[in-house]
Amino acid sequence: MILNLDLSSEVPIYQQIRDQVVVAVATGELVEGSALPSTRQLAGDLGINFHTVNKAYDLLRREGLLLLTRKSGAVVRRGPRSGPAEHGFAEEWAGRLRTLLAEAVARGLDGPAVLAACAAAVDGFDAATTTMRGEAR
Repeated sequence: MILNLDLSSEVPIYQQIRDQVVVAVATGELVEGSALPSTRQLAGDLGINFHTVNKAYDLLRREGLLLLTRKSGAVVRRGPRSGPAEHGFAEEWAGRLRTLLAEAVARGLDGPAVLAACAAAVDGFDAATTTMRGEAR
């Protein structure tokens, strides 16, 4: 997995790391059991403070996507084919989704454009995980 950070972005670096790991899990680039670099190694590779990577990893841990241990480091805990979502996730996610969709509408995108973007994103995740598993659509 290659992370591309935009140091001039308004999005905090830890959030960029978190978001890119989530996309890598959703597309099957990172699967359940995949090990991630240590916080110090990734920070050195990216030229950033290790506390920033630690913040991203901790956020992913709290969200249930990573398992962090002293022995094995950061390991992907679950992926799109790891079973049903944990209890309460759908409700919490729906609230964040509503805010994100509201931002799109507030900035001038109409409903059909928002729905088309959502459908394209979900189709892309489905296609990527199908390809990663070697299945035909």
